[in-house]
Amino acid sequence: MSRIKALSTLLSNQIAAGEVIERPASVVKELIENSLDAHATRIEIDIEQGGSRLIRVRDNGDGIHSDDLVLAVNRHATSKIQTVNDLTQIMTLGFRGEALASISSVSRLTLSSALENQSGYQISTEGTDSQPAVNPAAHPRGTTVEVRDLFFNTPARKKFMRSEKTEFDHIHETVKRIALSHFEVDFILKHNQKIIRHYRIAQSNAERQQRVADLCGAAFIENALHIESIAAGLKISGWIATPTFSRSQADMQYFYVNSRIVRDKYVSHAVREAYHDVMYGNRYPAYVLFFEINSDQVDVNVHPTKHEVRFRESRLVHDFVLRSVHDALAQTHSAAAHSFEKEKSIAAAPAHHHYENNTTPQKTLPLKVQEQMAVYQQLQEEVAVAEKINPPLGYALAQLHGVYIVAQNEEGLVLVDMHAAHERVLYEKLKQNFSKKQIISQPLLVPLSIQLSEKEVNALENTAALFLTMGIHIEILGKENIVVREVPELLRNADVLKLIRDIAADLITHEKSSRLQEYQFHLLGTLSCHAAVRANRHLTIPEMNALLRAMENTDHSGQCNHGRPTTMALSLAELDKLFLRGR
Repeated sequence: MSRIKALSTLLSNQIAAGEVIERPASVVKELIENSLDAHATRIEIDIEQGGSRLIRVRDNGDGIHSDDLVLAVNRHATSKIQTVNDLTQIMTLGFRGEALASISSVSRLTLSSALENQSGYQISTEGTDSQPAVNPAAHPRGTTVEVRDLFFNTPARKKFMRSEKTEFDHIHETVKRIALSHFEVDFILKHNQKIIRHYRIAQSNAERQQRVADLCGAAFIENALHIESIAAGLKISGWIATPTFSRSQADMQYFYVNSRIVRDKYVSHAVREAYHDVMYGNRYPAYVLFFEINSDQVDVNVHPTKHEVRFRESRLVHDFVLRSVHDALAQTHSAAAHSFEKEKSIAAAPAHHHYENNTTPQKTLPLKVQEQMAVYQQLQEEVAVAEKINPPLGYALAQLHGVYIVAQNEEGLVLVDMHAAHERVLYEKLKQNFSKKQIISQPLLVPLSIQLSEKEVNALENTAALFLTMGIHIEILGKENIVVREVPELLRNADVLKLIRDIAADLITHEKSSRLQEYQFHLLGTLSCHAAVRANRHLTIPEMNALLRAMENTDHSGQCNHGRPTTMALSLAELDKLFLRGR
């Protein structure tokens, strides 16, 4: 082997570019982040040929001092970090001091800037390590970075560039992700001299909602719930889509930590867990969430592209996000029923109807249907006593084909799937009753010995006390062996071996597991499904009204246990439109 030698500055920069610059969209991201750190309120992005020919980012930010222009394209040169302690207080989006140096090493770069009420200056580089000259240039307050002929001197990297359309789509997605979290900034995106998007400054709540609609689609915002929660120095706000607006893939999930978009396994798991009780297992929730935390509680310097973070108290963050999203979803009562047009996106979801004629009460009924409706009748009487003439779901008019309740409220028409609605009401009641009672454990006739990895055993040992509260008694017999002696009575027919292995895997990955609760709730969901009133079961008007009142007093009543909507609504305006009234 040859002797050890220090790499040249140019080669070092090009190696760094391999980490920072994956494609033109990476350049756009780094340049926009620099503009935002410079307090810009207007950012123009000009793209030509998908970014391979030109990327120009112009802002009206603070600008760069003429004496610092050369330093700006040197590695590890930044205005955002001065001491080691600054690494624990990072609030800027860019901070590594590698972006401009890496970009300049693989492109023809021109950097122009001017401070407030001062003349502008400019430097140019062409992928060399020579020091560029600083020249006067006419330029308003702010900075302009022109990146031409990206990867012109690294043909191997250029081979991995995709088509012009593909590269611009990635740029568009990058701009969208940034625009979602910076409502105070005006963004203009051009491609081949044509304005593609103009996201104007959004100050009011209505304007912010409109920007989210422009970026994520009107259907998202129409089906979204606004969320805001503050606790223990943490804050989360934004929009989460109702369960009926689920996706076939995780393509509409935007999570920001202190305005920085990130991917975090703890957060993703928390949001997914919050939805598990109201969504099909193979569907994904959609959300735009902004998470705020003290900068010393999060490390953003754990990934070259800054897409990942590490929380000091990851368990606290997980539980806070889970509780906040879960509580917001719990308030999605049927009063927030959506119109037919808004629910078209779920038309392809698997059906879960029970159209068989079944008037005989099931053996698993907690109460007979007549007794259940009698209990709900009390809620109906409470409404009458309070002289509340406008309950959200209104009052029943008739039963349609033995399946749907037709009701009228102040806004218009309401249709209710009586089985799905009753199923949710029963399910929530069973969960409440189950959680209030002490879990009854059942000793196994033959204790179950399980072979696990040492890592899995350690994870289970650290949570053995928690297992006892859930009715599971485990003992550690060795580094790779445990024995299960008791399980909850509700799980007497469960695959305990698989359950324990799944819980151990969750504990290793997420430091917590909800497998046991999910399994128990699955059994309660099955029970409530069989117990709920079936299709073709005749209900009287008082019974239908009683069910409507029960729905209004039940969490998650907008969806059944399988994620299907329980109600649909048409306003009078929508009905008038259907019949062309007013024309």
